[in-house]
Amino acid sequence: MNARLDAFASPVTGKLVKHLVAVGKVIEGTSLPAATQELVKIRASQINGCGGCLDMHTKEAAAAGETSLRLNLIAAWRDATVFTDAERAALELTEQGTRIADAAGGVPDDVWANAAKHYDEEQLIALVSLIALINTFNRLNVMLQYPAGGYQVGQLAP
Repeated sequence: MNARLDAFASPVTGKLVKHLVAVGKVIEGTSLPAATQELVKIRASQINGCGGCLDMHTKEAAAAGETSLRLNLIAAWRDATVFTDAERAALELTEQGTRIADAAGGVPDDVWANAAKHYDEEQLIALVSLIALINTFNRLNVMLQYPAGGYQVGQLAP
């Protein structure tokens, strides 16, 4: 399976992807925990059916020390005891922010309030930005049919 287009090959789309990756680096540099960042990327990618992002982020999370148990239970986080309350709040916000069209009025106030109990303002804006960014990458990859399975850890590192 090959992607419909190579988003890195064109000068225009290559520049766009570079800027999106740069936004991700800004988010990585915040105080939002790295493990939470990977959980969020994986959960949104599961919802959106983005094999390319799931391939990348599960491998990156494992290389960073995430356990296979936690990786395997992300989709069932509500029923899993292996996530902290803060991670659960982030995963709930991720689901609501990814499925934004499913809820009239957007993210419910109780979901936001729960996240705000666990994260300060900088972390909240990082979390919201990360959810928006991974959804952007998911949509690009799904529309371009970016294949999964060939990602190598650190492949996109500068």
